[in-house]
Amino acid sequence: MLIELNSDTLQDVVNANNKVVVQYSASWCGNCRIMKPKFKKLAGENEPVTFVYIDAEAAPESRKLANVSNLPTFATFVNGQLVNQTQTNKAEVLNELVSEIL
Repeated sequence: MLIELNSDTLQDVVNANNKVVVQYSASWCGNCRIMKPKFKKLAGENEPVTFVYIDAEAAPESRKLANVSNLPTFATFVNGQLVNQTQTNKAEVLNELVSEIL
């Protein structure tokens, strides 16, 4: 499942789902735009996991959940807790991050 958040409510989504993968992005970020289709594809292939796409610029409280300092940042949460996060524009690194929580 893929959720695109338009508000700063990531904490609610993380708390409501057992396994969550987040892509923190921004409209001006070229690497974010490159990674979005890859992120969507992974969401379709991993049904038990909730995938969330969020504009990090518009969500300062959500950024704090994974200490986001660079974009795109991908973060995994299990049972409401941050497990891992990485900044990447490589699909294989994103795949490895997701496989850690499967």
